[in-house]
Amino acid sequence: MCGISGWIDWQRDVSADQLLLAKMRDSLAHRGPDDQGAWVSQRAALLHRRLTVVDPAGGAQPMVMQHQGRTLVLTYNGELYNTEDLRAELLAKGFVFRGYSDTEVLLAAYMAWGAECLPRLNGIFAFAVWDPDQEELFMARDRLGVKPLFYTRLETGLVFGSEIKALLAHPMVPREVGAEGLCEVLVMGPARTPGCGVLRGISDLRPGCFLRYDRAGLHVGRYWSLASAPCPDDLTAAAAKVRELLRDTVSRQLVSDVPVATLLSGGLDSSVLTALAADTLQADGRGQLMTFSVDYADQADHFQSSTWQPDDDAEWVAMVSRYVATKHTHIVLDTTSLAAALGDSMRANDLPGMADIDSSLLLFCREIKRHVTVALSGEAADEIFGGYPWFRTPDALSATTFPWALRARERAELLAPDLCQAIDPVGYVSDRYSEALAEVPRLPGEEPGEARLRELFYLNITRFMPTLLDRKDRMSMATGLEVRVPFCDHRLVEYAWNLPPGHKFANGREKGLLRLAADGLLPDAVIQRRKSPYPKTHDPAYAREAGRWLRERLLDPASPLRPLLSSERLNLLLNPTTGDAMGPSGARWFGQLMATPQFLAYLAQTDLWLSEYGLRVRL
Repeated sequence: MCGISGWIDWQRDVSADQLLLAKMRDSLAHRGPDDQGAWVSQRAALLHRRLTVVDPAGGAQPMVMQHQGRTLVLTYNGELYNTEDLRAELLAKGFVFRGYSDTEVLLAAYMAWGAECLPRLNGIFAFAVWDPDQEELFMARDRLGVKPLFYTRLETGLVFGSEIKALLAHPMVPREVGAEGLCEVLVMGPARTPGCGVLRGISDLRPGCFLRYDRAGLHVGRYWSLASAPCPDDLTAAAAKVRELLRDTVSRQLVSDVPVATLLSGGLDSSVLTALAADTLQADGRGQLMTFSVDYADQADHFQSSTWQPDDDAEWVAMVSRYVATKHTHIVLDTTSLAAALGDSMRANDLPGMADIDSSLLLFCREIKRHVTVALSGEAADEIFGGYPWFRTPDALSATTFPWALRARERAELLAPDLCQAIDPVGYVSDRYSEALAEVPRLPGEEPGEARLRELFYLNITRFMPTLLDRKDRMSMATGLEVRVPFCDHRLVEYAWNLPPGHKFANGREKGLLRLAADGLLPDAVIQRRKSPYPKTHDPAYAREAGRWLRERLLDPASPLRPLLSSERLNLLLNPTTGDAMGPSGARWFGQLMATPQFLAYLAQTDLWLSEYGLRVRL
């Protein structure tokens, strides 16, 4: 994985500002600590920071290719998992390769097929190709949005980058938050509406989309979306198909010139990937798989079982590691380091995020990077196979809003009344929900209960899953660690999308089909374990620290967030003796893990974000 950025301008000579180009490129140094590069002409600059995983000598970027009198330049972030299949096709078309990197294959694929190369790609990617003769920029993003790509239009050009910070390095990009951005952060967040970059003028190229930009203007098109169709497979065939697809995609994603590990929680998703990866490495004679898990100091003393987090991970991690014979490393974090990293996780994300759930992942990845450069992780299994409680709970099934954010009205009540009136946050969330439902590809004749579940699966894949993928990308790449997500293989997602609920919830269990597909790979106790999400700290010292940090920031007269909040609610928030000023302490404000302590830290991160990024609020 890498960091990419670039600047196209029809009037300014971009080559004349080398210091600015270096600033844009090096704002992403954490994503690519191993190498750097730039291709610059009068009208265009393509910039790159490299994390070397495959072909150290032959994969340098930006990459220039000349073929049959045509020249193209590529800057690319990602991994292709069908590189050799594509290479064989391209060799047959007369292409000659200097190295063995997927970068060179991707550039040749675009040279050969243009935008039609996109459906042929199996991987995670965000890339930009510049055609100097046609003066055309082409950009694309992978189907599920695993790799990020932001852009903004300037008066005479366009700037793009892997992260928002690369755009903000350009002085012509405004540092402003409007009504839409405030609604996204203060009521929708840490989720984001697809395509919304939160800051004024910044867009996020949507998953499964491409962009063309030339002197005539900008056009965004879609090359992939979910399509609904009846499923012909019975339960036994479906379980076998899922297992076959998982085995194939894990095998493909283990390709690397550097050691590969898995993130292991002892839950179903990570354990299945770990078992398949260990089998593959052993069969290939590549040695013992390394695995990593995370926990918190004194967790055993503070853990509280709940519907959302039924048990602790430690014993399950040990069971799986022993069963599949991995070389395991257990990483323990303390409350002080979690709180201290809240600012770093915000900077990695360029936005307020999931508080200690982000900062713990950042610290976890930092420790993993000491041992390996590439790891596999279990994101997306819950979204495509139905792992979350909101797939089954009556309040979520009947909700008229996003099921992971049922408290939008209460969040809106935290805002100053005049601001609430000006931006209508509750109406904003309602509109975004209606837009999402309007996108759902319906299956004619589907009975109402199954049609509602199809809606929930679509919301999870297109609205909730990107939040977790963004989190995993930013926290891992902030440490120079590449994390791959096999459950995001588009073949698996497409197949699972059309499986009937009776298959997905086989035997009355969440992810019932995945449990059947895992039969024989793991101990039965692990296969039947109830879902338990990424661990969070239960230490009350963290809640106290989150409240202290928020009070410290909001009591500062220079606080940019304070004027945006209701003075009445603010007084309750700032008074540590008030108690549950935000409602019951166990109530979830977002997802499964963000309860009151996490939301207090989220507000403090928001204040830090507005201040440190020098953002102006302009409605």
